[in-house]
Amino acid sequence: MAITLRSRREIELMRKAGAIVARVLSKLQEIAEPGMCTQKLDSVAAEITSDAGASALFKGVRNPCADIPFPGVICTSLNEQLVHGIPSEEVILREGDIISIDFGVKIDGYCGDSALTFGIGEIPLYKQKLIKVTKELLDIAIEESAPDVKWSAVAGKMQSHAESVGFSIVRDFVGHGIGREMHEEPRVPNFVSDELLDNDIILTEGMVLAVEPMVNEGTCEVNTLEDGWTVVTKDKKCSAHFEHTIAVVENGCEILTQ
Repeated sequence: MAITLRSRREIELMRKAGAIVARVLSKLQEIAEPGMCTQKLDSVAAEITSDAGASALFKGVRNPCADIPFPGVICTSLNEQLVHGIPSEEVILREGDIISIDFGVKIDGYCGDSALTFGIGEIPLYKQKLIKVTKELLDIAIEESAPDVKWSAVAGKMQSHAESVGFSIVRDFVGHGIGREMHEEPRVPNFVSDELLDNDIILTEGMVLAVEPMVNEGTCEVNTLEDGWTVVTKDKKCSAHFEHTIAVVENGCEILTQ
């Protein structure tokens, strides 16, 4: 497993990419409202990305299973959809929905990647709790990440927090290293497994990781829809997703996508 350590110069270039990602996600959360189609959100993201001189990471990526290029700039996943939802004029946001938006860009040869989940209008308390807990998992990872820390210790705290309130951690999708490419080594799970314990990641100054907990209200099991991309919970209960690109530095970590 070859993990590339980034220089301070490279980290600053990734921070530039991350700032664009953060700006787009903030704008989309600001304008999303009942009655809006998810294609409108995609169009706004595409315009801001173009104006910034960046390229969207997701658009055109081919699904290795179905060889279907992803058509959107952003992923828009509603309610029981946990990731890779396709923006569409036919998908209309409704009061009480929750939406997870995942987005990334490359600029000057370096990438930034982030995601968030939020409610459309007033949402039920159980959806509020799911969003809150999932965000807390990302906060735990940021607080605990520092040189010489074993990732299994971080992932264990994330997993315990989710499971302590009856939620489950998605196993099929994990975080990842990021740099010149969107997906680089290492794989960064949000749970502890024998595989992780056998090949633990020792956090090292210069590592840049996209940490992205995905938490389900019910079972951790998921299915992929016939479009070849959209992943949904097997029991159709809600899912939430948060992500930041972080850099491990001398005294802890820095968030590059805020």
